[in-house]
Amino acid sequence: MPASGYTYLCEFDVLKEGVPRRFEAEGVPVSLVLRGRELFAIHDVCSHSAVSLSEGEVDGCTVECRLHGSRFDLRTGRPLDPPATRPVPVYPVRVADGRVYARLAPPSAG
Repeated sequence: MPASGYTYLCEFDVLKEGVPRRFEAEGVPVSLVLRGRELFAIHDVCSHSAVSLSEGEVDGCTVECRLHGSRFDLRTGRPLDPPATRPVPVYPVRVADGRVYARLAPPSAG
């Protein structure tokens, strides 16, 4: 069982390498991205145009918004390209007993 404050999102085995997957918990949309041995949880709404980031492409430790091409760092939520200028929240994530949990509040952004 994860530490207090963490919310269940999904079973770990539904995640695929480099493929963003959207989940919602406590009213918060979250995109989970598995990259090698790392698992990232980032707010699933682009700060520029309110588009789901889980519909975008993953390249290394970035996810690209499909609408205008802004890339966000999966580790910090910071935008790397315009037109986005504001970061999106990232969330601490834990895996316990084959289940994925994230701490959704308070989020940390860039």
